[in-house]
Amino acid sequence: MKISILVFGSQNFLKTLPHHILDARNFSIEVIINMNQAVSHIQITPPDIVITQGSMDGSMELCHWLKTQTQLSWIYCIFLEDRPQQLVARDQQDWEWELETTATALKQGADAYIWQLPETKTESNFTGMTAHHTLVLAQVMVGVRKAQKYRELFQTNDLLSTIALADSLTEMNNRRALEWELPRQIIQARTKGNPLSLIILDVDYFKKVNDTYGHLVGDRILQLICNRLRRNLRFQDTAFRYGGEEFVLILADTNAEEAFLVAKRLNRIIGDETFTINSKLAINITISLGTASLQANDDVHGFSLLHRADQYLLQAKAAGRNQVVGCDYSTSVPHLKAVSS
Repeated sequence: MKISILVFGSQNFLKTLPHHILDARNFSIEVIINMNQAVSHIQITPPDIVITQGSMDGSMELCHWLKTQTQLSWIYCIFLEDRPQQLVARDQQDWEWELETTATALKQGADAYIWQLPETKTESNFTGMTAHHTLVLAQVMVGVRKAQKYRELFQTNDLLSTIALADSLTEMNNRRALEWELPRQIIQARTKGNPLSLIILDVDYFKKVNDTYGHLVGDRILQLICNRLRRNLRFQDTAFRYGGEEFVLILADTNAEEAFLVAKRLNRIIGDETFTINSKLAINITISLGTASLQANDDVHGFSLLHRADQYLLQAKAAGRNQVVGCDYSTSVPHLKAVSS
């Protein structure tokens, strides 16, 4: 993946940059001359490096703004000083003034502060580059290394997050993932005005399976159940292993009646076909399910929604298992439904 550079400056300023930077094979360059447009671009498509032209209105403000944005503070900001009054003052002042000016720019938010001297005042090295270009390119490479480290860290954190949020046995999302995802989906549903429902399902008499065939067979049953669920979920459904033999499904953009129908279908899919462990062993498994839909007075964390679905699951188990119990809010007065296979 190419390193992206946002140049906040004019087209003439762009021409003064080292040709290595302008080579499309090395970097992806975007040029913007308006401060508000630059901020918008950075928020939507964060670049790896920002190079600002000092004489552009808002150049230092842009560097400072970047450092106040926690999610964007990793972007490397190079400030090229080309303001005539500053360059004249540099010729007239001593080196202490130059150091103080540079220090002030760094404190304000620039990661690098480079004086853009006229080419007549710089000498070219054996590569044909001026000392100024060499310094600019060196600072760009610092930004490149920082961007690469950030990407590596991001990938590592993404991998660790995936591991932390996955159930090792079934490879489904785990309870911790549910605690993160459910509030997010509740907020999204309420923001968009869409329905949201939830199913809690439990494997019937699972302890008996473990006691009769052993825990290895029990673990294999859970894996096979998850595989069957995964193959039969809709694209908007998100499945989680809640704990033991209990699972939770978040049904986005799904009302109470639709959730009940989904639960009935899953109940039939699990119960209608035996689970084959090996050539000598096949086991019949059924599940009990409780469904609930998001209401206006439910808390944003989803505790009340989960509790309501769990209560219906308990009712399904108390009524004989292998059935769905849910609450239908499509009528003016809620009423319980229970359907057995």
